[in-house]
Amino acid sequence: MGLFSLTQEIAIDLGTANTIITCNDKIVVDEPSVVAISMADNKMVAVGRKAQQMIGRGGNMVRTVRPLKDGVIADFYACEMMIRGMIKLIPRQSKLFSPQLRMVVGIPSSSTEVEIRAVRDSSEHAGGRDVYMIFEPMAAAIGMGIDVEAADGCMVVDIGGGTTEIAVISLGGIVSNKSIKIAGDDFNADIIEFMGRMHNLRIDEPTAERIKMQVGSALPELDNPPEDFVVVGPNKVTALPMTVPVSYQEIAHCLEKSVAKIENAVLQALEQTPPELYADIVKKGIFLAGGGALLHGLAKRLTDKIQIQFHVAEDPLHCVARGTGIALKNVNNFNFLIR
Repeated sequence: MGLFSLTQEIAIDLGTANTIITCNDKIVVDEPSVVAISMADNKMVAVGRKAQQMIGRGGNMVRTVRPLKDGVIADFYACEMMIRGMIKLIPRQSKLFSPQLRMVVGIPSSSTEVEIRAVRDSSEHAGGRDVYMIFEPMAAAIGMGIDVEAADGCMVVDIGGGTTEIAVISLGGIVSNKSIKIAGDDFNADIIEFMGRMHNLRIDEPTAERIKMQVGSALPELDNPPEDFVVVGPNKVTALPMTVPVSYQEIAHCLEKSVAKIENAVLQALEQTPPELYADIVKKGIFLAGGGALLHGLAKRLTDKIQIQFHVAEDPLHCVARGTGIALKNVNNFNFLIR
């Protein structure tokens, strides 16, 4: 952006777990979707990683908020504060002017008119002049290099923090889609419940996230198993410190029900797929995106269950953000963007 340029173009993957902003084909912000707000004056104290570090540590002075729940805005004020704070993290060449923003924002494919309006309002209040929206499975497909405007059909499964989005895409549109509120946050909740029930160990969400990343598995038997992850925390009954090694087999067992729901959702989406597009999907395979795609053994389990090859995207965490950035450069050419 030049010295006197008053417009900046940014693409936002507004996720339940993480918010990623791209500008000029580069990821400039990649932070947890958390904002810390002062209890005294209701103003933002921190955003992103700094706010995440305050979870459970703010006492009565600071409340930490995750503004999005199940892929949609649950706290409008906090969401607006978070978007403002994230935008301020973008490096700016000009320090003299606050630019007007043209932005494309990724939203769940199951969003209602009210939810779409909520995202638009929050984005505009945070400084957006021209706000476009794109459905996340479409953005993920674009980010993976798939030609979404071709006549061939493709299926994308985007496992995020709050929702799993399943969409069949052809001719620049979503032919059929399925969205379920089972995703990364539910995996964390399963792990918290499992550790309390099986080991009498009390843990919080950040610890559950680390367990999921290290030893999270969709299969009880892996070819290259990860090492056990050691968890330290208080005993639920005595409050005395405990040290518990956790294996991937245990986590595979505790995630079984949630992963099975994702399997069933994919099968239901395939049932709704027109036969011609179904044949394309069988030939090409199904593409996995989102942080949940990194779960050990997930692609193999889904391939064995559904008998269609599942491919994990090269960089599943950033597929939606990359696709949203490409959409930003083609706002006049892509008819599927929402104003």
